[in-house]
Amino acid sequence: MAKPQRRKTLKRSAGRVGYGLPTVLAVALHLGILVISVIKWPSSEPEAPNNAIVQATLISTETRTDQAQQAAEARTRAAERQAQEEAERQAQEEAERQAREAAEQQAAEEAERQAAEQQAQQEAEQQAREEAAEQAQAEAERRAAEAEAAAQRKAEEEAEREAARQQAEQERQAEAERRRQEEAARQQEAERQAREEAEQKAREEAEQQAREEAERKAQEEAERQAREAAEQQAREEAERKAQEEAERQAREAAEQKAREEAERQARQEAERKAQEEAERQAREAAEQKAREEAERQLQRIIEGDSSAVSNAEQGNEAANGFIQLVRRAVEQAWVIPPNVGDGTTAEVQVRLGPSGEVFAATVTRSSGNAAFDNSAIQAVESAAPFTELRDLPSGVQRDYRQFNLRFRPGDIR
Repeated sequence: MAKPQRRKTLKRSAGRVGYGLPTVLAVALHLGILVISVIKWPSSEPEAPNNAIVQATLISTETRTDQAQQAAEARTRAAERQAQEEAERQAQEEAERQAREAAEQQAAEEAERQAAEQQAQQEAEQQAREEAAEQAQAEAERRAAEAEAAAQRKAEEEAEREAARQQAEQERQAEAERRRQEEAARQQEAERQAREEAEQKAREEAEQQAREEAERKAQEEAERQAREAAEQQAREEAERKAQEEAERQAREAAEQKAREEAERQARQEAERKAQEEAERQAREAAEQKAREEAERQLQRIIEGDSSAVSNAEQGNEAANGFIQLVRRAVEQAWVIPPNVGDGTTAEVQVRLGPSGEVFAATVTRSSGNAAFDNSAIQAVESAAPFTELRDLPSGVQRDYRQFNLRFRPGDIR
């Protein structure tokens, strides 16, 4: 694969150097000299061989051959130089490719290293947070244990002091009793006074002891209440924060749900309005078409001769056209309340005057929805008067001054 490429490179190099024309000229010159040496020119006398000319010709031939050889060597050197340049170019391209691959590899390794460092930093931060939490918990437990141990030591010391006081009091009383007995023999009055003094002193000591006991209990109660107050305050603070966090999360969830519900209702309302608008336009188009057809039929019947009008079949046709006009007009004026089921139905009885005005519109069968029933009555009153009644034959008018309309979403019968 490399050899053909090298040959092509040598050809291109030779073409660029331009040795083709000198080579052709050298070959042509050699052929010309050879032809001249072979051809014998006509002469009158034979001449002696001209060694000098032959020798010169040989020298000239040798010179031209050397030139061709030099040209070939020059082409070879140029081809070698071209091959060397091509090899150097390929080596440079290989070095550049290796440098690019090394740079890409280094960039990938740097990215991996940075990702690993970031992961290690995150893990270290997480571990530091966990250790800080553990230390805080251990510190709290240590302080609680120290407080409990201090309270226990204080109670024990107080008990020891109380025992010492009682022991001292017992010893003092025993000594007083001994002295009292010794003094009893000497002086009854002194004994009485000593007894009174002892009793007085005992009362004072008892009072002092009671005061000290009350103070100790009061101090212990105060410390206990302080501890309970601190614990209660800590619990209340924790509960308050938890309550605030729960309320915040609940508010956010409620707001998110309200937004989603509002968006959903807005989409549904837009879809409902679009559908109602399309249905309304379709109804209006159908009503317009039916009204025009009914008017044409009614006009054809009215414009007919008296014998055609008196015909019962044509009278019924005119009456049917009038009823269709009434239905279309009422449907066009009817505004259906929202949130009404497709199966909701109400029947309204309509009584008209001679000119088509509405005398009364009453619900004969309710739908169970007051808004739906009222909308049906309002539709009849809004569509009145029905002046087409006057265009009917007099015999037919009386029959169609009272009729019933059944209202159902999307249809009136």
